[in-house]
Amino acid sequence: MRLLVAVLLAVSAGPAAFGRGEMPATIQEVKTKHETRLMAMPGVVSVGIGRNADGQPVIVVGLDRERPETRATVPQELEGHPVRIEVIGPVRAQ
Repeated sequence: MRLLVAVLLAVSAGPAAFGRGEMPATIQEVKTKHETRLMAMPGVVSVGIGRNADGQPVIVVGLDRERPETRATVPQELEGHPVRIEVIGPVRAQ
């Protein structure tokens, strides 16, 4: 009976019970989660997803001009996903 209860508890606890933990958030989920906060920073005009030189996905934060204070505030990674800052200039609706 104890074995049955232990098995049922382990199964109901899900993968975390076996040391795998939760699935990491996708880069798209992380971008969406943090986009509003990033866009509220001075000079941030875009938040997107790009690739680094190795072809790996990165979150790209676009600035209207060089802003050392904003660069110092934007994290280098978000939930394990790297962040790259690019100066893209002002964005205007067309």
